[in-house]
Amino acid sequence: MKGVFFYRRSRAHDHVSDFVPPTQEERERSYEEEGLISKLTSPVMFSTNQHGKIVKGLSGIPHEGPVLFVGIHMLLGFEIGIIVLELLKQRNILLRGIAHPMLLGDFFDGELQEPNRYDRARLHGAVPVSGKNLLKLLSSKSFILLYPGGAREALHRQGEQYKLFWPEKAEFVRMAARFEATIIPFGIVGEDDIAEVLLGYEDMLKIPIYNDWLEKFNSDIQNLRSGESGEVANQQMYLPFFVPKPPGRLYFLFGKPISTAGRKDELRDKANAHRLYLQVKGEVEAAMAYLLKRRKEDPYRNFLPRFLYEATSGFTHQMPTFDP
Repeated sequence: MKGVFFYRRSRAHDHVSDFVPPTQEERERSYEEEGLISKLTSPVMFSTNQHGKIVKGLSGIPHEGPVLFVGIHMLLGFEIGIIVLELLKQRNILLRGIAHPMLLGDFFDGELQEPNRYDRARLHGAVPVSGKNLLKLLSSKSFILLYPGGAREALHRQGEQYKLFWPEKAEFVRMAARFEATIIPFGIVGEDDIAEVLLGYEDMLKIPIYNDWLEKFNSDIQNLRSGESGEVANQQMYLPFFVPKPPGRLYFLFGKPISTAGRKDELRDKANAHRLYLQVKGEVEAAMAYLLKRRKEDPYRNFLPRFLYEATSGFTHQMPTFDP
């Protein structure tokens, strides 16, 4: 019933105030469903404490909200379930994602999409992307997952796996400062060891028949970045044609927490807010650069060495990696 937003306090469902956290049984079921992906990719989690020291695990994440996690999408948002469930498992933190309405099964072309396709996102508290919903989550001291690059990053073209497509406006910085939220920039690498995109959106448009369907499909969908300029505004919805690889390893680095406490007046100024915005963006890029360099030291980056290690250890030991 949670998956179809049955629970509500008024006639209209409110994604923030009407949310009911997952039960322990629902958590366990999510862990099981995500288990195969975790086994195949052996995700490595690093975080950064308030003193700037990178540590293994998620101990560097603050205990109290509001906290705004800001980072880059992998292809098709492959990383979301891993982040949400690792924070839940390691730190008992429920991460509320800011999501495209289609991922929550909202009405499309007059019909509601099959509910069970979107149950996981709904169950763990994802909300449709809007400034209003972000403000509500911040005011309730939530832990929030935000991707400024949105669908343009998740549905990227060939060779764009580590490229940011962020808007020029620094709105999330001012919103975070209004509620004295902590901002945590994060980077992810490993997509290039898992899949390779062969055909992007422009390539798809060259395919007869599919071309007409794709253009009609996108004409029926609201463009959430219609007021933006540049590449971030090109958020056409489509399924990139990609080929999988023997799964490599995924690496996550959550950067040093950036506090906005006491900076509300300072960050009302657009220039100051933009400087902090560029700092956050730079931290995301620096996290990816760090991981791309350091993963070369990981003897278990490739699938075969990981499989042999886990087979000999009975699939019960934590897979080792490089020291940060």
